[in-house]
Amino acid sequence: MIASQIWLITGSSSGFGRLVTEAVLESGGIVIATLRDPEALSDVASRYPSNKLSVVKLDVRNPDEIRDAFARAKELFGRIDVVFNNAGFSLLSEAESAPEDVARELFDANFWGAANVSREAVKFFREVNVPQGGRLLQASSAGGIEGYPALPYYCASKFALEGFTEGLASELRPEWNIKVTSIVLGSYHTNAGRNMKRPPPHPAYVDATTQHPTARLYLYTKSAAYPEDAAHLICKVAELQDPPLRLPLGQDAVEVLRRKGQSLLETAEEYQAWSENVPLISSEEYCLKLSQQAAKMKTS
Repeated sequence: MIASQIWLITGSSSGFGRLVTEAVLESGGIVIATLRDPEALSDVASRYPSNKLSVVKLDVRNPDEIRDAFARAKELFGRIDVVFNNAGFSLLSEAESAPEDVARELFDANFWGAANVSREAVKFFREVNVPQGGRLLQASSAGGIEGYPALPYYCASKFALEGFTEGLASELRPEWNIKVTSIVLGSYHTNAGRNMKRPPPHPAYVDATTQHPTARLYLYTKSAAYPEDAAHLICKVAELQDPPLRLPLGQDAVEVLRRKGQSLLETAEEYQAWSENVPLISSEEYCLKLSQQAAKMKTS
């Protein structure tokens, strides 16, 4: 039950971070809300006592601040039941027009920040919580399943998080009772758009007649859903006894998973014959083959 859960939420100033913070609090849960500017959550903080909502400054690009946030949670409440790994931003830019420093900053937040929060969460669930266990919810995106024009670096950061999450989940020992779910979010009307950086378009991608940046047009006409219900569904995921590794939220996210899965199956079947005559060899056999080749070269 949410009423008995303690959540640590990153990026709680806007978007789903803020919405989930409010949903947990409304359901009677406890939140350690982390964000770069604590004042951005002052209106919510004014409505809840400190034993229900603790606002902690955290820039996920800073590993020391991540460790401090988890230490603060331990000091205040002694345990964390759910970590919602949500902090990050978007970069609307063609691959050729993205400033490299901004693209690297995006990876520092969306991937490295999320990865470092994940590591601390797993350690906390295993070593601090009594009994062991916890839920790690990753805020992913349909852009982590398929790439979109004008969002190549954003998609790359989410693809990286998807791979990291799968690898991390496969390492966890069952007795630790740690469940990990990547929440594949579709398009929603949130105020997180203010966290999108928009450098000028590359001239080659600007239509000469309309002067519109063609790679970016689909974003301006794409439909999106209201996010409040999705925020409550994110809370619901944390209550599932056997949550999925990957959960699409939004009709478009469901369709993305279907489309990507079908595409992969079709490609595998179409080109299966190319690999049928490529033999598999064990590591031991391969090393033996290399040593035999080296010996043969020495005697020749």
